[in-house]
Formats: sequence, C-alpha cells, structure tokens
Amino acid sequence: TQAKYFFHYNITNRSSKPPCQRLYGFYMDGGNMKDVILQLVMAFMGSLGFSMIFRLRRSLWITGSLGGALCWGCYLLMFDVTQHIFASGLVASAFAAVYSEIFARKKMAPTLLFVIPSVVPLIPGSSLYYTMSAAVSGNTREISEYGSLTLQYALSIAAGISIVWTFSSIWRRYQTMNYIRKHSD
Repeated sequence: TQAKYFFHYNITNRSSKPPCQRLYGFYMDGGNMKDVILQLVMAFMGSLGFSMIFRLRRSLWITGSLGGALCWGCYLLMFDVTQHIFASGLVASAFAAVYSEIFARKKMAPTLLFVIPSVVPLIPGSSLYYTMSAAVSGNTREISEYGSLTLQYALSIAAGISIVWTFSSIWRRYQTMNYIRKHSD
C-alpha cells in the first residue's frame, strides 16, 4: 500500500536508504556506535545552545541539555526498533514531556523551561529543508514525500507532548480534589 511504498522507496539516486532512515536515523549496530555517541553529544550541545539563547537560568542549563540528549537517545532507540518516524517521534517527545514534568517539580521551575531544550533535537530541520529545496526546484514528487515526512514528525512531537500533558493535568486535578476532600472536614 501507500505507507509501505512511502517508507521503502528511494528518493532520487542520492542514497540507497529509504528517506526516513537517511534523514532521521540509522541502525545502531557496533559500527555506528561512534556516530550514535556523536549524535548524543551534539544533541546535548544543541540543547545547551538553545538554553543559552533563550536565557535559561544557568542552574538549569545542564538539566535542560541533558533532556535533549536523552530525548534524542530515546528517538534513536525507538527508530532502531520500529523504523517508523511517527512512532519514534511520539515516544521521544512523550519522554521529553515526562522528563520536563519531573525536573520542573524538582527544580521548582515551569515545565516549558525543560521541554523546549529537550525537544530541540527532534525538530525536523533536514526534511523541512529538503521540502523547501524541492519546492524551489519545482520537484512535486519530492515535495510530497519530504513534506509528508516533515508533517508526520511535527505531528508526532505535538501529539507526544500533548498526551503527557493531558494525563499530567488530569493527575494534578485528581490530587487537588483529594486534598480538598481530606481537608474540608
């Protein structure tokens, strides 16, 4: 079907890998472990850069940046297991939201201060670039293929964060109602 065709089709002659594997990850075997470690370090550095640019307190830089590296590691692990962009992005962004909720409570800071640096490595920059490049060159096949990858990835990030925040909000409301019931007597 179309999904099977989409993930196994080689876009132009750039590489023999499918576009989702070429853009967002690769198999984590022993030969690529150096690349995985390099990606994790770069995710940490990218998240640290965003923490600095957005003037996050210095005491939160390491925590926010570590969230970015862990989130990217979660993405790589899930992509190695599923070979699917949406599932990998969903799990990684949900992990980023849970990580942010936990450290927001520990550090007594808003959740957004941790979730933004944590999801920075997940931003689909390369597929967005290739979509725009194909649009400028007028290649409609690549526009639809890379645009679809970008859309899947962006939706997975939004969905993962939204799911965790919804359950977190329900849990907080439940705890508040229990507290009110206990102390209203």
